[in-house]
Amino acid sequence: MNSDQQTAKPVKGILYYDIISPFSYFYIKQRHRFEKRVDIQPIPILVGGLFRATDNRGPGEIDAKRTHTYQYCIWLAEKLGLPFRFPEHHPFLTVAAQRLLVEQNAQWEMIERAFEYIWVEGKDPNLSWPDFCQYLDLAIDTPKPDSPDIKAKLIANMELAKADGAFGVPTLILNGHAFWGVDTIDWALDYLNKPSMFEEAAYLYAGQVPKGL
Repeated sequence: MNSDQQTAKPVKGILYYDIISPFSYFYIKQRHRFEKRVDIQPIPILVGGLFRATDNRGPGEIDAKRTHTYQYCIWLAEKLGLPFRFPEHHPFLTVAAQRLLVEQNAQWEMIERAFEYIWVEGKDPNLSWPDFCQYLDLAIDTPKPDSPDIKAKLIANMELAKADGAFGVPTLILNGHAFWGVDTIDWALDYLNKPSMFEEAAYLYAGQVPKGL
């Protein structure tokens, strides 16, 4: 990184996430790699709704891919040196938890705690809601959000994610470009070093390769 990059004003970015995603957990634990380069705004969505909106399926819905993906998560956690434990069952509904994060306008400290409850403690917040709220430093009797405004906001977040080109989580949006998955962190960093990347002929062609079927 040169001196100009070190002193440049951070780029605005958006990270779409759902606490159901172990890869979102791995991603936020590495967000320090964007330090001073990207001001990342975290936005909670329901990835199941995004899958339906983009005609997509999660790995947990495909038997062979499910086993492969979950075992890969074990390897990746060890590779990254991160504590990791699967919850009682997966996938599970994150509607109430994601609504709570919307309601609280959750920032990184609370978001990390929410992920850790699932992927370090290995718990499903639906089965222990008071404990989950306490883990987030909220009152133990915090109710599950049910207001129309919060429900609408979470839906609007999903629609925004789709409009931004997201089809899964985690997805980082930088200058209108979507970088999906924990394995695109290096790509996003390279893009920051070379903002004209997507204007190169090879990238332009890759974006419009004709379908052969």
